[in-house]
Amino acid sequence: MNITSMIAIYFLFWVMSAFLMLPFGVKTAHDVGAEVEPGHADSAPVNFRPWRVVLRATVLAAVLTGLFVANYSAQWVTMEDIDWLPQPPASAR
Repeated sequence: MNITSMIAIYFLFWVMSAFLMLPFGVKTAHDVGAEVEPGHADSAPVNFRPWRVVLRATVLAAVLTGLFVANYSAQWVTMEDIDWLPQPPASAR
């Protein structure tokens, strides 16, 4: 696998991981007992830390990319393993 392919796969996993990590560790004003500012949504976070999301997404994306590359190299799961659709008859191919 090319290094550019690995970087692209890492980037895709990173974006997915960043969105996955967004709701973890966030508390609303109701959760911490603070008063909601006028004009703010009741669900607005009071302790949003974007660098924590970035760090968590980076670690998760590195692990997922490592597993993906390891599976690509070792062929643990192949298309034949997950291909559950019926195949057309040999005469139709």
